Amino acid sequence: MSNHVAPRTYEVRTYGCQMNVHDSERLTGLLEEAGYVAAATDEQADVVVFNTCAVRENADNRLYGNLGHLAPVKAQRPGMQIAVGGCLAQKDRATITRRAPWVDVVFGTHNIGSLPVLLERARVQQEAQVEILESLEVFPSTLPTRRESAYAAWVSVSVGCNNTCTFCIVPSLRGKEKDRRPGEILAEVEALVAEGVTEITLLGQNVNSYGVEFGDRQAFSKLLRACGDVAGLERVRFTSPHPAEFTDDVIEAMAQTPNVMHSLHMPLQSGSDRILKAMRRSYRQARYLGIIDRVRAAMPDAAITTDIIVGFPGETEEDFEATLDVVRQARFAGAFTFQYSKRPGTPAAELPDQVPAEVVQERYERLVTLVNQITWEENQRLVGSRLELMVAEGEGRKDGATHRMSGRAPDNRLVHFTPDGAEGVRPGDMVTVEVTYAAPHHLVADGPVLAVRRTRAGDAWEGRTAAPSSAVGLGMPGLGAPEPLPEAPACG
Repeated sequence: MSNHVAPRTYEVRTYGCQMNVHDSERLTGLLEEAGYVAAATDEQADVVVFNTCAVRENADNRLYGNLGHLAPVKAQRPGMQIAVGGCLAQKDRATITRRAPWVDVVFGTHNIGSLPVLLERARVQQEAQVEILESLEVFPSTLPTRRESAYAAWVSVSVGCNNTCTFCIVPSLRGKEKDRRPGEILAEVEALVAEGVTEITLLGQNVNSYGVEFGDRQAFSKLLRACGDVAGLERVRFTSPHPAEFTDDVIEAMAQTPNVMHSLHMPLQSGSDRILKAMRRSYRQARYLGIIDRVRAAMPDAAITTDIIVGFPGETEEDFEATLDVVRQARFAGAFTFQYSKRPGTPAAELPDQVPAEVVQERYERLVTLVNQITWEENQRLVGSRLELMVAEGEGRKDGATHRMSGRAPDNRLVHFTPDGAEGVRPGDMVTVEVTYAAPHHLVADGPVLAVRRTRAGDAWEGRTAAPSSAVGLGMPGLGAPEPLPEAPACG
């Protein structure tokens, strides 16, 4: 008779921005190091972890709805555990166990490293464990990580934020900015490249203020240049910068470092100086457009994306027209557009002159129409051009039906291509294609593949998929290269 006990299985469900996705990769690494195994997609996990976001509207309703669905499941499964972490846990620590008493563990943004211990303690003591720290004790990147992609990775340069935007609750939940030392970041980048990673996205709530903590205001541009010296690292991206602190040394580093991609996510939020002041965004329209002009002067091919909020309290038609004017002048390659909604705990939620919902909706529709028109025009300019793509996995929703594959251009545009002449091409490999068609949000290359370059990243993908997988779904649109576009206007 064997005494072997099957390992406990886990599932991590992620909501919110890239910081949360990256935190989930660390949670996954911690659980695997503690002996847990990822549950199969059609199997109920023994441990379900929710990594929450407090920025999205109705985030709490969504969480409690999901927890409610699991209550009867847990009642039928002795030993099953549920954990809730992330920004909503940091904010609503007392509410979660009151509204969902079947939750076993509640942990915050500063103590993700405690999860395995808290799960064990909850199991032994047979009662919920709530542990929320007010400040960071161990920088998250020192924790083990189970990365979702074999060829692309996030690397945190900082956590927290020193800004006080009136619509945003992130600073109060993730705390003041804490910077990692450049040598520590580069050591992580080099270790990832040694594993086969060829694309890195540097991640921070505000990457431009990186270095303030240790007194070097040019630390971020120096870090970009240092990434240029890492052999085998083909693509470097970063998110999110802040227009108030975006300096010319960063533009120069982007333009002069060959592996730093000419794609830039620059959150606008509003084009109106009056609204920007009410948002406590420490820049104005002229400064923002000046940055765009300088980026384009240094990198004419740069693809610039943004975040825009419609209907902030007090926004008039004139204010909204100012936003449309910036969109016309900036000619964004893409924009994440949001209707303003009250976020409990933010100063803006208490402001007078909340804009009626029907007015916000009408403005939002006009904005989306203009953004789509411009992104389509910008994409049409690329028809006939040749692009080198990093082949992605699972980026195209219809790839199975069309028999196309998908990849990311250097400027991060999504391109669907027909793999004629590219037999055996793998995610992480590079292909050269000619663009034949443009849509507002993607490009298509339906001709033959012009060149294929097999890479160490493709080798790494092949090695990972050949081995038994313990990957976990992070609620992402696929396993492709990390998207530099935040899903919520949480920062920047």
